[in-house]
Amino acid sequence: MEKFNKFEKLDRQIEQTIHEVETMNRHTFFEKFIHNSFAFAVIWALFLNLIIETLGRYPTTSIWGGVQFMAGHPLVFCYNALLIFSSLLVASVFRRRTFVFTIISIFWMTIGIVNGVILTQRMTPFTVKDLSNLEDGATIVTTYMSKTEIILIGAGILLALTGLVLLFVKGPKKKGTLKWKRNLVVVILMIAMCFGATSFMVKIGKVETFFGNLAYAYRDYGVVYCFINTWLNTGISKPSGYNEKNIKEIFNEDELGEDEVMLLEDKDVDEEYPNILFLQLESFIDPSTVEYLKLSGDACPNFRALAEQYSSGELTVPACGAGTANVEFEVLTGLSVKFFGPGEYPYKAVLKDKPAESLAFDLKSLGYSTHAIHNHRAVFYNRNTVFANIGFDTFTSIEYMNNVVKTPKNWAKDRVLTECITDALKSTESHDMIYTISVQGHGKYPTEQVLQNPAIQVLEAPSEELKWKWEYYVNQVYEMDQFIKELTDTLAKYEEPVILVMYGDHIPAIEVEEQDLKNHNLYGTEYIIWSNCDLPKDDEDLHAYQLAAHVMDQIGMEVGTTFTYQLNHSNSETYLQDLKALGYDMLYGKNYIYGGTNPFSATDLKMGVNTIKITDVVKIGEKYYIKGENFNQYSKVTLDGKELSTIYLGKNVLGLLEDVDPEDAPNMKVSQIETKSNEILSTTE
Repeated sequence: MEKFNKFEKLDRQIEQTIHEVETMNRHTFFEKFIHNSFAFAVIWALFLNLIIETLGRYPTTSIWGGVQFMAGHPLVFCYNALLIFSSLLVASVFRRRTFVFTIISIFWMTIGIVNGVILTQRMTPFTVKDLSNLEDGATIVTTYMSKTEIILIGAGILLALTGLVLLFVKGPKKKGTLKWKRNLVVVILMIAMCFGATSFMVKIGKVETFFGNLAYAYRDYGVVYCFINTWLNTGISKPSGYNEKNIKEIFNEDELGEDEVMLLEDKDVDEEYPNILFLQLESFIDPSTVEYLKLSGDACPNFRALAEQYSSGELTVPACGAGTANVEFEVLTGLSVKFFGPGEYPYKAVLKDKPAESLAFDLKSLGYSTHAIHNHRAVFYNRNTVFANIGFDTFTSIEYMNNVVKTPKNWAKDRVLTECITDALKSTESHDMIYTISVQGHGKYPTEQVLQNPAIQVLEAPSEELKWKWEYYVNQVYEMDQFIKELTDTLAKYEEPVILVMYGDHIPAIEVEEQDLKNHNLYGTEYIIWSNCDLPKDDEDLHAYQLAAHVMDQIGMEVGTTFTYQLNHSNSETYLQDLKALGYDMLYGKNYIYGGTNPFSATDLKMGVNTIKITDVVKIGEKYYIKGENFNQYSKVTLDGKELSTIYLGKNVLGLLEDVDPEDAPNMKVSQIETKSNEILSTTE
């Protein structure tokens, strides 16, 4: 019996020892796994990618969108996670690897959150190019977010920064020998592996390097891959076999000048050439083309009637819910923005610093005066710089307009543009080319009722929020349509021949899918070529970059590099390939088509067509009053470039609200000042 008890006791000791060993092994394995940045980074990268993809799909699908993407496209999902994993491994090179690991994780999480938020406001995802628009975005953030939301975001950022500081100061550091050389080699090998994986994924067709549709690319190829692509893929890539001979062979010999180059020559305008006006309508479409909407009335009867009478058709634009400046670029240059990196804005890149050929420069060679008009801020998308670089003589922005009425969402209504356009026409003796950009139809559209007794009511919509968004939008369209009638009625009485090209820049940033539209095209709007002279009706569906050439064809005009090419070579098998090559040569290459040098210089852009001037400075009591012409609410008295406190009293009078040394009074000037950035746009002489 005593012997049996000894065996039982020994058996219990063995079991206890085995249990302790197993526990110790599990603890050791767990501890090693947690402290092994390579192993932990794999799991964390997969988790981060799942969150990023979920945020990128939630606005349009469901909270399970990320899981569905992972299950439906496992190879693409893992490839995107590999890209995140490679970046996380960088932390292994540092002693404060937890801090660096956290910074990198926050970076990717921020990309996911920002992309998700942007997709709730527009239909175009977040790109690296959006970072160059931060200043512009900050100026309209109050349009998209409430003050409470802005405060909460600010508080969250402050809290996160505080946490990072504490983590850096108090967080753990790698003890002992840091094998940073070994880890760096692993990081480099992993990055090389990512390049190899990318080539493999492109080769088997799982991802693409060209994004015909940016939103679809993010959906199909993953947010991380596409975001990185918008960083690495910029400008127009150099064409294969790029040389002088191949560029010049794009044209026929009779299309080039005597020196076999395409240089503009100043010519007198033939009397038969009309004034050419473009009107780009913000977010303008016919609401009746949305299948799920039922309205109480017709929101755009005038536009539709004009489409029946004049040349019209579907216009395929490069933007969806946002991206007005890229539509401008295509119309004005004849180049497709698809030649550039995904999500890129030439206005924010090459055209910001480089003069380049455009419709404005081309028509100036025929004696046209060129004007740009936009009832929004001059500095938005760098227009006050870009318009000089592409050949405009004047630019009338909202800072040079009077009697501006705002929408409930604080965008200028378009009716003010009629007077601006007629002022531009009357400002010169020559024929005029006027490019007008509207803004009234801009989002963000409210999710609750803000219009009382609207002209058009939404009777049926998929949800309550969509009902109020569409009701606000269709009533802006209704007023824009009234503006179109007023403008065409005014131009019909104008003594000179006028062509007016009207089109929507993109569909509104409201939740619609292809099947919700009658044309099943998220990138389709409509154009009309109206005129007060005899012009044959010629309906044709076009891309935005083909629109100006189509107008030239209708009036028998041929001028400019890209427009001459489009007029004569649109049926070529290498049409887009050669057009892209021309774009590279003109904007990034050696200017072979111009003989080796860029023949264009920025114009001396005049802000506004009506001259602002001071006629007298009057002192009444202790106060100064500045008398003059063409003042408005953006007019401020300045002294030595410094803004003085000013009150607007009328088109001819400004009041000074601060004391000035009498000796300095004669030196006072009037400046037009952009209120968001306080940038001085122009100053009286």
